[in-house]
Amino acid sequence: MNLEKLLAREFPQIEHTLSARDAMLYALGIGVGARPEAPADLQFCYEDGLRVFPSIVNVLAHPGAWVKDPAIEIDWVKLLHGEQSFTVHRPLQAGCTYVGSYRIDNVLDKGPGKGALLYMTKELREQGQSEVVASVSSTYFLRGDGGGGGTITQAPALAAVPDRAPDVTVSLPILPQAALIYRLSGDYNPIHADPAVARKAGFERPILQGLCSLGVATRAVLQACCNDDPVALKSLSLRFTAPVYPGETLVTEVWRDGAQAHFRARVAERDVVALNNGLVTLA
Repeated sequence: MNLEKLLAREFPQIEHTLSARDAMLYALGIGVGARPEAPADLQFCYEDGLRVFPSIVNVLAHPGAWVKDPAIEIDWVKLLHGEQSFTVHRPLQAGCTYVGSYRIDNVLDKGPGKGALLYMTKELREQGQSEVVASVSSTYFLRGDGGGGGTITQAPALAAVPDRAPDVTVSLPILPQAALIYRLSGDYNPIHADPAVARKAGFERPILQGLCSLGVATRAVLQACCNDDPVALKSLSLRFTAPVYPGETLVTEVWRDGAQAHFRARVAERDVVALNNGLVTLA
């Protein structure tokens, strides 16, 4: 990793017209539609009265495979998504054009052989408007890039789930072809489709996109805390702690706490926590 060139990198603003097809394809990619006759699913998958699933803000105006730029010298094959958070300031609408602005905030160097953490922020605005409609923060674990220097020495603290039984548990199956559907919303990293690339990165087969598992957990939170009303969800944050494979089942445990809720998600088949330190803010 070339820290100087990484920090100096400027991202062009990216326009994305959010079509009804985009909104429906994203929803199908995270498994919405498993209840095809339920209004709670149809609201995100059917053009009549279509609503936009809130976690789509994570993929709109995608910057593309910028980490492959040889100038910044990131070992992109070993990159993993570490943490993610998003805040929806105003519900998005199909048919509107949104503009994404990106910046690199910080880099935490964990040391030679230990990797580094890259912190980025995206702001979405409706074209021609100054108001931020959604804010997205991403943390990437650069497993092959430790020892290159950083800007901070300590990672921001994350919320811990309560030390008691969850108030509600939601189990959602993941389609075997989920990663192939979800990649059509903008994440074309071959680690999610090409078995050879996945094995080179250390996985037995293509893994599910971290943001897809986030979307599945967001579905669970909407069911558990919001009566499937997307407007009731204001923000969500979590840490990715283990890979999820297409075809597995994600079991999300939720602890309600007034205007907030904590959550984590386990892979049922392997009894491993894949998403942890989850926190949502509710309307």
